[in-house]
Parts: sequence; structure tokens; C-alpha cells
Amino acid sequence: MPQCPSLQDEIVALRPVMQAFAHRFTRSDADAEDLAQETVLRALRNLDHFTPGTSLKSWMFTILRNQYCSQYKRSKRYRLASDISEGSLENSVPSDQDWPLRLKDVSEAIDRLPEHMRRALMLVVSGRSYADAAKDCGCEIGTIKSRVGRARMALMVALDEASFTEAATR
Repeated sequence: MPQCPSLQDEIVALRPVMQAFAHRFTRSDADAEDLAQETVLRALRNLDHFTPGTSLKSWMFTILRNQYCSQYKRSKRYRLASDISEGSLENSVPSDQDWPLRLKDVSEAIDRLPEHMRRALMLVVSGRSYADAAKDCGCEIGTIKSRVGRARMALMVALDEASFTEAATR
């Protein structure tokens, strides 16, 4: 498939949105910027894998999420031992079975949300401001905030979480 310059421009234009989304994973401006940059590069390199007619933004969100998961697993695999003087490495390979199961549980819980709550939540999670999300949904900012809040609470109940902090650290 020949690479269309307009599609390449769209990918590059989505970089700020990717960076905002990446920041939700990394909580660090520098790491979010690196992750967004890597996402754009991977999208440009793998443009032949993009299916025309599908959502470019969703495709890039998937690339970003997969890249983050890979980096996270890689960083947990090898850690410096606490005794640096001996120069030893601690080969730490934690169980990675929980992560895919947790991701599946969260995805299914999101899919069960009512459409209006799911749409509001996904717009905000993807980096859109409440004002932009309100415009997209054709409602007031307060309505979007309420929908997002109710969606978060519904997810906590569906995932059997006691608090947002517990959900985030799990």
C-alpha cells in the first residue's frame, strides 16, 4: 500500500493526543513524551498494517498501550540488586498472568457501561478536555463530568474496588 502523505500528517498531528494519553500511564512528562514519540514512529513504520476506514486514533492508542505494556514488563524483568558493591544483578521475573486478566476485566467492564457514559469516559481518557467532550456529545460540561464520574463509580463497582487509589495500584 503506498504511503499517503495526508495519513502521515494525521499521525504526526495526533502526537499531542498520544502524549496526553501516555501521561495517564507514566505520570511523567518526559516519559509520556518519549512514549508518544515512539508511538508516532511505530505508526509511521507500520503504516501498511493500518486498515483504511478504521479509526486511526484507536489504532494509535493500541500501539501506545502495547508499547507501554512491553516497556513495563521489560523494566520489571531485570532490576539492580540492592548490593551494588558486588555488581550483581537480580533477575526478577514477576508473574505476568495478572496483567492480561486485569486488562480483560477492565475492558469488559467498560463495554458494559451505557453508551453515553462509555463515550464520555473514553473521550476524557483519550486526552480530550471536558469542554471538547461536551461539544462532541452535544451537552453541557457539567453533564460530561457527571457521566464520567458515574462511569468511574460503575467501573469501581464492577471491578470490586474499594477506592480509586486501590484500583490504580492494583
